[in-house]
Amino acid sequence: MTYQIRIAGTDLHFACEGNQNILDAALKAGIEMPYSCRKGVCGNCAGAVFAGEVECPPPGEVTPSGKHLFCQCHPKSDLEIEPEAWHRVDPNARKTFTVKVFRNTLAAEDVNVLQLRLPAGQRARFKAGQYLQVALSDGSRRSYSMANPPHESDMLQLHIRHVAGGQFTQIVPNLKAGDHLQVELPYGSFELKEEAQGPMLCVVGGTGFAPVKSLLDDMLKKGMKRRVTLVWGGRNRAGLYLMPAVEKWKKMLPGFNFIAALEDPADAASLGGFLGRVDDAVRANCPSLAGHEVYCCGSPGMVASVKKVCVEERGLDAHHFFSDVFVPGPAA
Repeated sequence: MTYQIRIAGTDLHFACEGNQNILDAALKAGIEMPYSCRKGVCGNCAGAVFAGEVECPPPGEVTPSGKHLFCQCHPKSDLEIEPEAWHRVDPNARKTFTVKVFRNTLAAEDVNVLQLRLPAGQRARFKAGQYLQVALSDGSRRSYSMANPPHESDMLQLHIRHVAGGQFTQIVPNLKAGDHLQVELPYGSFELKEEAQGPMLCVVGGTGFAPVKSLLDDMLKKGMKRRVTLVWGGRNRAGLYLMPAVEKWKKMLPGFNFIAALEDPADAASLGGFLGRVDDAVRANCPSLAGHEVYCCGSPGMVASVKKVCVEERGLDAHHFFSDVFVPGPAA
């Protein structure tokens, strides 16, 4: 059965099948809401249901704030909802490309940097911070953030961490120049809020660096002059696998500050960094985050810890915390 979902305070509504989740129905109708993992883990898609009945299978029942995870909820009647934010997008903007491997580099012992070329004359349209899906031979998909900025639209750069038993990551080390992959993009609502002027804090773990690299390279291209602090966490120095990009931002982005948060004491000392986790690095280096925007990318636990510090301890407006949560496994 088809139900009508209305966004509270507007005349905007969209259709949703009874076996379809609210987020997917909204995206299909060209209505973008905040989301990331699409698996009921990150909480980015949480919103209020003011009227009507929903069915939410575990783990997406209700968040601690009493909101529902729209990537998990199915309508049982017509609904009135209030997402955290929303805007219209072109539902036909998402495109599928057959791309060619141009370069495959082992950047760290557990990270490959994959450079992909689009067919001659074709360009990928996306916003800095968004991600793509790689289609595998069995029909499943894997999601990876694009690390290149949008103006480099004839290529795509992916930072792929090796996952034990991962279907695609087992293939990645053996990909060679000339091999083909099928990708679809863009996905995701993790993007720079260009109208904002306040200072930015970017907190990333491991390959969570990829979407923030896209954001900062885009800022550099556009000549944006915002104060930026980047905290990049890893086990050791090798985990900070693309330091030349950081050195470039130090030279070319006014007000850029870098903090390496490492678990290895010698490596932390050699980089003049912080010994410990990224949330503790934020706690130690950011006495107040009032008026800031925070962009955070990494595992669910890491993002949750950083958000707690920023919002509950350092005065960040919760609406100014933007995250991209990396959850292994097939794309939802």
